Amino acid sequence: MSRMLGYTLTLGTPDAWSDFRFVAIARMTKAERAMLACSALTSLDADTAAMTAAAAIGAAGSPLPPFLGGMDDARSWASWASRNELKAYALAAFEAMTPRDQAAFFHHISNIEVAA
Repeated sequence: MSRMLGYTLTLGTPDAWSDFRFVAIARMTKAERAMLACSALTSLDADTAAMTAAAAIGAAGSPLPPFLGGMDDARSWASWASRNELKAYALAAFEAMTPRDQAAFFHHISNIEVAA
């Protein structure tokens, strides 16, 4: 792995890093890869580390203001959002609703069949 890292750093291309990823999956344990990722992220400033981690896990970032009506924009954002983002924004939106809207929302989701 150390030689592979050296080759990857020497080439420095996206293809080289992609190849590094495949070799790392084959040759390193999940714990070793996690520690490598953690070490690399903590070597960066906070903003760069957050952007890098978000790119790696496919995070959607903050939702944009609705352009037309909101529901299509919300569904589009939700299709890109990570599980943690979906949970955080869903809870925050629910908590920001009036009690009447919360009750209506609860009634709506109670009538939807959830796939297990």
